[in-house]
Amino acid sequence: MNRRNFIRNGLIGAAGLTALAGGGVFYYINRPEFGRLPSGERLKKILASPHYFGDHFECLTPVTVMSEEEGERENRVTATLKFVFGDKKDLSPPGSIPSAKTNLRELPENLDCAVWMGHSTIYLQLAGKKILLDPVFSSYASPVFFVNRAFPGSNIYSATDFPELDVLAITHDHWDHLDYPSVMALKPKVKNVLCALGVGEYFEQWGFPPEKIIEHDWDSVIEFGNNLTAHILPGQHFSGRFLTPNPTEWCGFAFVTPHRKIFCSGDGGYGSHFREIGEKFGGFDFAFMENGQYNKAWHAIHCLPNETADASEDILARNVVPIHAGKFALARHAWNAPYKDLTAASFGRSYKLLTPKIGELIDFTREQNFSQWFT
Repeated sequence: MNRRNFIRNGLIGAAGLTALAGGGVFYYINRPEFGRLPSGERLKKILASPHYFGDHFECLTPVTVMSEEEGERENRVTATLKFVFGDKKDLSPPGSIPSAKTNLRELPENLDCAVWMGHSTIYLQLAGKKILLDPVFSSYASPVFFVNRAFPGSNIYSATDFPELDVLAITHDHWDHLDYPSVMALKPKVKNVLCALGVGEYFEQWGFPPEKIIEHDWDSVIEFGNNLTAHILPGQHFSGRFLTPNPTEWCGFAFVTPHRKIFCSGDGGYGSHFREIGEKFGGFDFAFMENGQYNKAWHAIHCLPNETADASEDILARNVVPIHAGKFALARHAWNAPYKDLTAASFGRSYKLLTPKIGELIDFTREQNFSQWFT
């Protein structure tokens, strides 16, 4: 083979490999897990929102995801590289996470209760209704199997453990909250999907009937019967599953009955919205508060433990259950730092801190104490 043909064949081969790789990437990012951007009538509804600005949603008070504080100057790329390739000592527990699996099918129908299932997955029973928030039963919280793996022992529930669900509630579209395999496994059991603007596009793409998707802006109120009211509430966070920033809305939820008020914060940083929510509802009997996967560089969109304590007082919570920890290491703090630090920050506060194990029953009808299983 002469030199000219060798070079020509080499270039053709390189071009072929590039095309093959490009085709593989194209196929990969077009998997249904990545979802699609809102369009049609859904996009018209989004464009009418006062929280949507041109091509993205914003917080009530606009914030940046990465901030510069106390000498920490790092963009998302730098932070990601430090997380992936940096020292991982203490990011994961030394053994299996303790658990106490509650049989959901054996719970009395009229018992108001909850079960925390790791990270931000919460099962609620209120006024005879069954509600599931942010179910993630996969072994990892990312689009690839080798990133954000669940801690050993933390995945004790699967879709087969659940009865029929009246409400599947999703706070936002990040991979550690909206998990495609879990949602699809639960699909036959779901009567209604509850979400903020834009998130319904995922469910419609994934084959959920549009009439089952209840999708509204912040401060919307939805009646589910049996005197159960759901409220979609603002948060200080961001959204997106790939490259497009903030294409859908994020939120927290309040679930209210004549006997109980329950708050679920979703993800988000500390802001004045917590105090406004507390004043609006006159406080909450139980609050499930984000506390984990934080860093001073991005505390605008994830509360530090002392901010979680402040937010819990702002919303006038009587009992607080920390979430967004205990299953995935998404930040560089020790796996149990969120629990230890919030325990310290909660001393002398106006609420009672509850730290159930994964799967342990939280009975809303009686006083309970839980062990410090994380020490």
